[in-house]
Amino acid sequence: MSANSEAITLKDLAQRLGIHPSTVSRVLHSDRSTARGAASEATAQRIRDLAAELGYSPDPQATSLRTRKTRSIGVVVPRLSDLVLAVMYEGIEQEAAISGYSTFVTNSRDEPGQQRRKIELLLARRVDGLIIGDAHLGSDVLPWLARRGAPFVLMSRRAPGYLSATCDDVHGGALAAEHLWERGHRRVGIIAGERYASTAVDRTAGFVGRWRTLGGDVDDEDIVWSRFDTRGGHDAAEQILRSERGATAMFAVNDFAAIGAMGALRARGMTAGTDCAVVGFNDTSVAAELPIPLTSVRSPMSEIGQAAVVLLQSVFNGSPAESVRLRPTLCVRESSA
Repeated sequence: MSANSEAITLKDLAQRLGIHPSTVSRVLHSDRSTARGAASEATAQRIRDLAAELGYSPDPQATSLRTRKTRSIGVVVPRLSDLVLAVMYEGIEQEAAISGYSTFVTNSRDEPGQQRRKIELLLARRVDGLIIGDAHLGSDVLPWLARRGAPFVLMSRRAPGYLSATCDDVHGGALAAEHLWERGHRRVGIIAGERYASTAVDRTAGFVGRWRTLGGDVDDEDIVWSRFDTRGGHDAAEQILRSERGATAMFAVNDFAAIGAMGALRARGMTAGTDCAVVGFNDTSVAAELPIPLTSVRSPMSEIGQAAVVLLQSVFNGSPAESVRLRPTLCVRESSA
């Protein structure tokens, strides 16, 4: 039948099954949750089975004209080359496919001007909604987007007043503080990341708050704001190591900054985990495979991407929704043991 698949229509399926075409259409062109009211589950499965057997495929243009929807989601991230965001995007694709959505991703390089341009490009493609993975605290991009009336949610980073799917970054920072305190460290340096990112602000705040609750002291000099990459981590670690306050441990708000810190230690003839403990965040796939395996707070990255899609669908449906904060866990390895 594949040779004639282009000729298969909803009416053909309806005639073969003895069902009204509108019922077939609702089953095949709706989310499973929406389609449940169109037919019994047994009937709906018969429709799907026959559609698969005959190779039926809906015409995207016709569907778009009929519903004014493209069943597509636009995603904006700083850099898809970042392992964390790549894993989150995999989660987005997986969850979107379950509901019959396609996804488009674009990189903003974390520049507000690029953010606007990339959002405009996605809206020009008539995506049904957006997942924003590069939100800046205090930026005017999100209010501007809200005024446009396009459905959107945030992912990875939060911003006050907007729905988001993130890791519980404050709790993650606290986990790192408890771990280093229990290991006997009392002088720490924090590689805090970029001030515009909630991930950096919240992870740092979580660490500092818990450290002080435990009785520790953190001075402004102990907190170094930096780029999220290995170079940023290296430079920040150098600043911490040059400080008169010193440090026997460093917490970096992401793994790549932590790897940069380990490089700074190596350049001084020091060893991570022996001369200075290092803890990262996210538990990317490289963390456990380093010559000195990195202790890291594990963020449920794929699940965050999936949660962002579910949250966006709630916005589509006008359902009540709240921001999602997924719990992190600590993976202890040689860099701090």
